[in-house]
Amino acid sequence: MRQTIPHLSKLMFNQAEKFGDRNFVFDRNDATSEWEPVSWRTFAIHTKIIAKSLISMGVREGDRIGIFSYNQCRHLEADFATYALKGVAVPIYPTSSAFQVKYIVEDAGIETIFVGEQEQIDIIAKVAVSSKRLKRIIVFDDNADASALKDAVRFSDLLKMSSGSAIDAEFERRFKKESEDDLLSIIYTSGTTGRPKGVTFHQSNYTEFLRIHREFFPIVDKSDIVLSFLPLTHIFEKAWIYYCIDRGATIYMNHLPSEIEEHLKEVRPTAMCAVPRFWEKIYAAIFKEVEDANHFSKKYFLFAMKIGRRYNLDYKRFGLHAKKDVSAYYKIFARPLFNKIKKRIGIDRGRFFPCAGAKLSNEINEFFHAMGINLAYGYGLTESTASVSCFPSNNTGYKIGSVGRIMPGVQVRISHDGEILLKAKTITRGYYNDPDANARAFTEDGWFRTGDAGFIDMADNIFLTDRIKDMFKTAGGKFIAPQMLEGLVCNDPMVSQAVSIGNERKYVSMLIVPAFEELEKWAKEKGIKYKTIDDLLSEPEVQKLYRQIIDMRTGKLARYEQIKRFTLLPHAFTVEQGHLTSTMKIRRNVISNLYAEVIEAMYN
Repeated sequence: MRQTIPHLSKLMFNQAEKFGDRNFVFDRNDATSEWEPVSWRTFAIHTKIIAKSLISMGVREGDRIGIFSYNQCRHLEADFATYALKGVAVPIYPTSSAFQVKYIVEDAGIETIFVGEQEQIDIIAKVAVSSKRLKRIIVFDDNADASALKDAVRFSDLLKMSSGSAIDAEFERRFKKESEDDLLSIIYTSGTTGRPKGVTFHQSNYTEFLRIHREFFPIVDKSDIVLSFLPLTHIFEKAWIYYCIDRGATIYMNHLPSEIEEHLKEVRPTAMCAVPRFWEKIYAAIFKEVEDANHFSKKYFLFAMKIGRRYNLDYKRFGLHAKKDVSAYYKIFARPLFNKIKKRIGIDRGRFFPCAGAKLSNEINEFFHAMGINLAYGYGLTESTASVSCFPSNNTGYKIGSVGRIMPGVQVRISHDGEILLKAKTITRGYYNDPDANARAFTEDGWFRTGDAGFIDMADNIFLTDRIKDMFKTAGGKFIAPQMLEGLVCNDPMVSQAVSIGNERKYVSMLIVPAFEELEKWAKEKGIKYKTIDDLLSEPEVQKLYRQIIDMRTGKLARYEQIKRFTLLPHAFTVEQGHLTSTMKIRRNVISNLYAEVIEAMYN
């Protein structure tokens, strides 16, 4: 019997009836370091009170309501309260600048906004001075100084407001109304080029998202412990958490990204979604420990990895029984070591780890699968309500090099110039208040242009080559896929970030940000003396080291793809300085402008 998909305004209330006083979400109390639970029933009660309080404050049906906060239970309560009163939720990245926040407030027409803590309060105070839109500001943090915000309301006071019969009746009137055409949320893209665009999500998008994920990812259920790590502003995290709620899972809210290592060990989640950068850091940390180990431990690790590859990649991946010797070696030597490593990280109970948002190298992908970690690598966009393709959740049948199998209900085709085009009920109906962007985003026959280049194999696996707008052509007429080059070089533990250069140039060059901790350790071992990072980077031995790394990592590529010159940079690319988007994607035009002289020097 096919289960119906609830409207998001009803989802939490339906689950509260089913699970009652069972713990639903945990927030960490920083003062006590304790995880404090909120039950399904309590969450639903809070959601209804908040919705009624907002109605009493004058929030109308269809109003856009901003949520500017790090992950926490109150963020989710504001989200679902907005849906219940028939508003439109507009999440804003908690690290956004005042300029970015003001743009979204004005473009979306936000009159009411929930604000997280001091960092966000200080920014909203600047926005409120010049904004003609903002009327109501609600502060999550009861202890923060909100004196700079005129007439701000504490979230805890919102929960104490009484509604009255007229407000109760108005809430019930709105709550009973539901349609697949309801506009529920607007998520602004980070904007690698140009201004951010507000991607609209209707109930029909979320209905289809939940439907196809129930079919493709049945592995998630009410027994799961999920750590919410990525910002809830990110559609990958937002949609994933909605699916976990739909499946009845228990959710722990990781407050700050910097706390993830500590919280992983405390929570030991069975499932968690993350971007490739998270796994790249774990990969680098494991190899750093291996490099520092004694000869015997290093040999043991390499032997275990060899057996792990055979057991998990050569046999289990294809649903085959491993040979007796491989199976025995895996159980006796490899699995105990892998379990020990996983426990140290905090993923020893892990059953399922969706991973998307950027390119994950084949090397790292194979590494974690060899360790028996169910890393479900996939592909999606904000505009597609996340998932387009993914590795199967049963950890078999996946193809390394691909971004997984096409999800049920999603149509994919490749245009004549190699662009991936999509058509599905999960695809946005368009960008908010931006008809020009809508006209560019869709073909005449209604297919969404992803901007990604790639191809599809006979088993419906998608393979990405690069972003079409990122690809460039050398002066010799050869097309270059920069993300592929950057991925190869960044796989090395001595490299943190890289950007390929070469559009209409004679050859390809690269800007490289070293992994400074590793480089300084290497320099110490070599006896290299230096006063500043700039001095270290200019050392001939350091230049030689990175030349060797580049040649080793890219030596098998065609000659026109190989990196002829490079420059080591003393500072990392950051979101704060505008080098990266909020989702950690490179803003190539910004970097090209900022480092114009450095780039020109590589071609003189």
